[in-house]
Amino acid sequence: MTTTAAPPTVRDRVTEIAHSLITARQDGYLRDTPKDVAALARLRRGAGRNAVEVPDLWGLIDTSPLHTPCDGQCHLNENELGRAEVALHTALTLWALHQQSRSSRMHRRTSRSQPTGLGASVRRLMPAGEIDEAIRKRLVRAGTAPDLAALAQRLRELAVLLRSADTPLDYALLAGQLYTWQWPTGPATVRREWGRSFHTRRHTAEQEPPHTDTTLPSDTDKDAS
Repeated sequence: MTTTAAPPTVRDRVTEIAHSLITARQDGYLRDTPKDVAALARLRRGAGRNAVEVPDLWGLIDTSPLHTPCDGQCHLNENELGRAEVALHTALTLWALHQQSRSSRMHRRTSRSQPTGLGASVRRLMPAGEIDEAIRKRLVRAGTAPDLAALAQRLRELAVLLRSADTPLDYALLAGQLYTWQWPTGPATVRREWGRSFHTRRHTAEQEPPHTDTTLPSDTDKDAS
Protein backbone atom coordinates (compact mmCIF):
# COMPACT_ATOMS: atom_id res chain seq x y z
CA MET A 1 0.00 0.00 0.00
CA THR A 2 1.39 3.36 -0.98
CA THR A 3 0.61 6.61 0.71
CA THR A 4 0.62 10.01 -0.87
CA ALA A 5 2.36 12.74 1.07
CA ALA A 6 0.14 15.67 1.92
CA PRO A 7 0.97 18.83 0.00
CA PRO A 8 2.84 21.45 2.01
CA THR A 9 0.76 23.95 3.91
CA VAL A 10 1.15 27.67 3.28
CA ARG A 11 3.13 27.87 6.50
CA ASP A 12 5.43 25.11 5.25
CA ARG A 13 5.99 27.02 2.04
CA VAL A 14 6.75 30.26 3.89
CA THR A 15 9.24 28.40 6.10
CA GLU A 16 11.08 26.83 3.17
CA ILE A 17 11.11 30.01 1.07
CA ALA A 18 12.52 31.95 4.03
CA HIS A 19 15.22 29.33 4.53
CA SER A 20 16.17 29.42 0.86
CA LEU A 21 16.28 33.22 0.66
CA ILE A 22 18.20 33.69 3.90
CA THR A 23 20.68 30.89 3.20
CA ALA A 24 21.58 32.37 -0.17
CA ARG A 25 22.10 35.84 1.31
CA GLN A 26 23.91 34.47 4.35
CA ASP A 27 26.35 32.46 2.25
CA GLY A 28 27.11 35.50 0.11
CA TYR A 29 27.49 37.77 3.11
CA LEU A 30 29.91 35.41 4.83
CA ARG A 31 31.95 35.25 1.62
CA ASP A 32 31.97 39.06 1.63
CA THR A 33 30.19 39.20 -1.72
CA PRO A 34 29.52 42.91 -2.37
CA LYS A 35 25.93 42.51 -3.57
CA ASP A 36 24.98 40.46 -0.51
CA VAL A 37 26.77 42.78 1.92
CA ALA A 38 24.86 45.69 0.36
CA ALA A 39 21.58 43.75 0.43
CA LEU A 40 21.98 42.96 4.12
CA ALA A 41 22.58 46.64 4.87
CA ARG A 42 19.34 47.52 3.06
CA LEU A 43 17.37 44.70 4.66
CA ARG A 44 18.29 45.55 8.22
CA ARG A 45 16.90 49.06 7.81
CA GLY A 46 13.49 47.43 7.58
CA ALA A 47 13.78 45.46 10.84
CA GLY A 48 10.76 46.14 13.00
CA ARG A 49 9.06 48.23 10.31
CA ASN A 50 6.09 47.59 8.05
CA ALA A 51 7.04 46.58 4.52
CA VAL A 52 5.10 49.49 2.99
CA GLU A 53 7.22 51.92 5.04
CA VAL A 54 10.44 50.75 3.36
CA PRO A 55 10.01 51.04 -0.42
CA ASP A 56 13.76 50.52 -0.82
CA LEU A 57 13.15 46.83 -0.05
CA TRP A 58 10.53 46.32 -2.75
CA GLY A 59 11.91 43.67 -5.07
CA LEU A 60 14.81 42.80 -2.76
CA ILE A 61 12.85 39.99 -1.08
CA ASP A 62 11.87 37.54 -3.81
CA THR A 63 8.32 36.44 -3.06
CA SER A 64 7.73 35.01 -6.55
CA PRO A 65 7.70 31.38 -5.28
CA LEU A 66 4.49 32.24 -3.42
CA HIS A 67 2.79 32.78 -6.77
CA THR A 68 3.63 29.29 -8.05
CA PRO A 69 1.24 26.66 -6.66
CA CYS A 70 2.69 23.39 -5.42
CA ASP A 71 1.41 20.08 -6.76
CA GLY A 72 -2.19 19.56 -5.80
CA GLN A 73 -2.66 23.13 -4.58
CA CYS A 74 -4.42 26.17 -5.87
CA HIS A 75 -2.93 29.63 -6.04
CA LEU A 76 -2.82 31.40 -2.69
CA ASN A 77 -5.76 33.69 -2.06
CA GLU A 78 -5.23 37.35 -1.21
CA ASN A 79 -5.31 36.80 2.56
CA GLU A 80 -2.80 33.97 2.40
CA LEU A 81 -0.53 35.82 0.00
CA GLY A 82 -0.55 39.05 2.00
CA ARG A 83 0.21 37.30 5.28
CA ALA A 84 2.96 35.23 3.69
CA GLU A 85 4.65 38.31 2.22
CA VAL A 86 4.54 40.10 5.58
CA ALA A 87 6.00 37.06 7.34
CA LEU A 88 8.88 36.85 4.87
CA HIS A 89 9.60 40.59 5.09
CA THR A 90 9.62 40.53 8.89
CA ALA A 91 11.79 37.42 9.18
CA LEU A 92 14.38 38.46 6.58
CA THR A 93 14.83 41.97 7.95
CA LEU A 94 15.20 40.69 11.50
CA TRP A 95 17.77 38.15 10.33
CA ALA A 96 19.72 40.91 8.54
CA LEU A 97 19.86 42.90 11.78
CA HIS A 98 20.94 39.80 13.71
CA GLN A 99 23.61 38.84 11.15
CA GLN A 100 25.22 42.30 11.07
CA SER A 101 28.97 42.15 11.83
CA ARG A 102 28.87 38.43 12.64
CA SER A 103 31.13 35.99 10.84
CA SER A 104 29.15 32.85 11.68
CA ARG A 105 25.62 31.86 10.68
CA MET A 106 23.00 33.61 12.76
CA HIS A 107 20.25 31.77 10.87
CA ARG A 108 20.53 28.12 11.81
CA ARG A 109 17.83 25.49 11.46
CA THR A 110 16.65 23.99 14.70
CA SER A 111 17.30 20.38 15.65
CA ARG A 112 16.72 18.16 18.64
CA SER A 113 20.37 18.34 19.68
CA GLN A 114 20.77 22.07 18.94
CA PRO A 115 17.38 23.80 19.23
CA THR A 116 17.28 27.29 17.77
CA GLY A 117 13.60 28.14 18.01
CA LEU A 118 12.88 31.53 19.57
CA GLY A 119 12.19 30.19 23.05
CA ALA A 120 15.29 27.98 23.06
CA SER A 121 17.56 30.73 21.75
CA VAL A 122 16.29 33.21 24.33
CA ARG A 123 16.87 30.59 27.02
CA ARG A 124 20.51 30.37 25.93
CA LEU A 125 20.94 34.02 26.93
CA MET A 126 20.40 33.06 30.56
CA PRO A 127 22.91 31.67 33.05
CA ALA A 128 23.03 27.86 33.11
CA GLY A 129 20.23 26.43 35.21
CA GLU A 130 18.73 29.83 36.02
CA ILE A 131 15.90 32.02 34.76
CA ASP A 132 16.77 35.63 34.05
CA GLU A 133 13.47 37.43 34.65
CA ALA A 134 14.37 40.51 32.62
CA ILE A 135 15.09 38.40 29.55
CA ARG A 136 12.12 36.11 30.13
CA LYS A 137 9.83 39.13 30.26
CA ARG A 138 11.10 40.27 26.85
CA LEU A 139 9.98 36.94 25.40
CA VAL A 140 6.64 37.25 27.18
CA ARG A 141 6.19 40.77 25.79
CA ALA A 142 6.74 39.46 22.29
CA GLY A 143 4.20 36.69 22.88
CA THR A 144 1.59 39.14 24.13
CA ALA A 145 2.09 41.78 21.44
CA PRO A 146 -1.29 43.36 20.56
CA ASP A 147 -0.58 43.59 16.83
CA LEU A 148 2.01 42.76 14.22
CA ALA A 149 3.71 46.15 14.41
CA ALA A 150 4.33 45.73 18.14
CA LEU A 151 5.43 42.13 17.63
CA ALA A 152 8.00 43.15 15.01
CA GLN A 153 9.43 45.80 17.34
CA ARG A 154 9.67 43.39 20.27
CA LEU A 155 11.29 40.73 18.11
CA ARG A 156 13.75 43.36 16.96
CA GLU A 157 14.81 43.91 20.57
CA LEU A 158 15.32 40.16 20.99
CA ALA A 159 17.32 39.94 17.76
CA VAL A 160 19.70 42.61 19.08
CA LEU A 161 20.18 40.66 22.33
CA LEU A 162 20.81 37.44 20.43
CA ARG A 163 23.30 39.17 18.14
CA SER A 164 25.22 40.54 21.14
CA ALA A 165 25.54 37.01 22.50
CA ASP A 166 26.36 35.42 19.10
CA THR A 167 23.31 33.20 19.56
CA PRO A 168 21.71 31.87 16.35
CA LEU A 169 17.99 31.64 15.63
CA ASP A 170 15.95 29.61 13.15
CA TYR A 171 14.52 32.44 11.07
CA ALA A 172 12.79 30.03 8.70
CA LEU A 173 10.82 28.61 11.61
CA LEU A 174 10.14 32.16 12.79
CA ALA A 175 8.83 33.12 9.35
CA GLY A 176 6.33 30.27 9.50
CA GLN A 177 5.29 31.30 12.99
CA LEU A 178 4.83 34.89 11.85
CA TYR A 179 2.54 33.65 9.10
CA THR A 180 0.50 31.65 11.62
CA TRP A 181 0.43 34.55 14.08
CA GLN A 182 -1.59 36.72 11.68
CA TRP A 183 -4.63 34.43 11.69
CA PRO A 184 -7.37 34.70 14.37
CA THR A 185 -6.18 31.77 16.52
CA GLY A 186 -2.56 32.17 15.48
CA PRO A 187 -1.13 34.17 18.40
CA ALA A 188 -2.15 31.48 20.89
CA THR A 189 -0.62 28.77 18.71
CA VAL A 190 2.67 30.64 18.37
CA ARG A 191 2.82 31.46 22.08
CA ARG A 192 2.51 27.75 22.85
CA GLU A 193 5.33 26.97 20.43
CA TRP A 194 7.59 29.61 21.95
CA GLY A 195 6.78 28.48 25.48
CA ARG A 196 7.41 24.83 24.64
CA SER A 197 10.70 25.75 23.00
CA PHE A 198 11.75 27.78 26.02
CA HIS A 199 10.95 25.07 28.56
CA THR A 200 12.17 22.12 26.51
CA ARG A 201 15.70 23.39 26.24
CA ARG A 202 17.85 22.26 29.17
CA HIS A 203 20.40 25.04 29.46
CA THR A 204 23.40 23.39 31.11
CA ALA A 205 27.09 24.04 30.74
CA GLU A 206 27.61 20.53 29.33
CA GLN A 207 25.27 21.23 26.42
CA GLU A 208 26.90 24.47 25.38
CA PRO A 209 29.48 24.33 22.57
CA PRO A 210 32.83 26.01 23.28
CA HIS A 211 32.52 29.76 22.90
CA THR A 212 34.30 31.36 20.00
CA ASP A 213 34.42 35.03 19.16
CA THR A 214 32.36 35.37 15.98
CA THR A 215 32.53 39.14 15.75
CA LEU A 216 34.22 40.43 12.63
CA PRO A 217 37.56 42.23 13.10
CA SER A 218 37.06 45.77 14.32
CA ASP A 219 38.71 47.27 11.27
CA THR A 220 36.10 45.89 8.88
CA ASP A 221 33.78 48.35 7.19
CA LYS A 222 31.54 45.83 5.42
CA ASP A 223 28.59 46.93 7.62
CA ALA A 224 29.34 50.61 7.71
CA SER A 225 26.33 51.48 5.57
